[in-house]
Amino acid sequence: MIAATAAPAWLTPALAQPSLRPTPSQTEGPFYPVALPADSDFDLLRNGHATYSKGQPAWVEGVLTDTRGVPVTGAVVQIWQCDQAGHYHHPGDGGKADPAFQGFGQVSVGRDGRYRFRTLRPAPYSGRTPHIHVKVRLDGQDLLTTQLYVAGDPGNERDFLWRRLGPEGRTALTVPFVPGADGVRATFPIVVQA
Repeated sequence: MIAATAAPAWLTPALAQPSLRPTPSQTEGPFYPVALPADSDFDLLRNGHATYSKGQPAWVEGVLTDTRGVPVTGAVVQIWQCDQAGHYHHPGDGGKADPAFQGFGQVSVGRDGRYRFRTLRPAPYSGRTPHIHVKVRLDGQDLLTTQLYVAGDPGNERDFLWRRLGPEGRTALTVPFVPGADGVRATFPIVVQA
């Protein structure tokens, strides 16, 4: 009878910890806030005392990890997007954004790596498919800037940035927005380079 031998110690971590693919990066775009707004919490449908009621409410949530699957504790996830009429809170967009829509939010990630935003199902705007911009920062450094797309949206195939993605990139950045009790929900896992 042949005795089983244990794998060498240097091989064991590689077998136990498969490497995750980093979330593909994409352009920041022209409408990242010039200055972060006073109200920049997780709820983009409330700006100060104003409540935004246009469009379809949505929850965007997920877990932020590194390529080893370890939560990136203390990182900040930021999102920004246009309002239902396709306008950003940015001087380059002419100041046409609805003041009730916060347009930008950020949350700190805890030990479990989870993040969550209440926002608007992305709306199209001049020449782009619906999307949400996403940035991950840690200790003042940008770890990732990308965009989140809506699965099944007919505008995706016409969008120049979405079309540039390969099949794996499209799968990573394009997620379904499924009906829920209090709006649609999208789960967007984010993986940053370890």
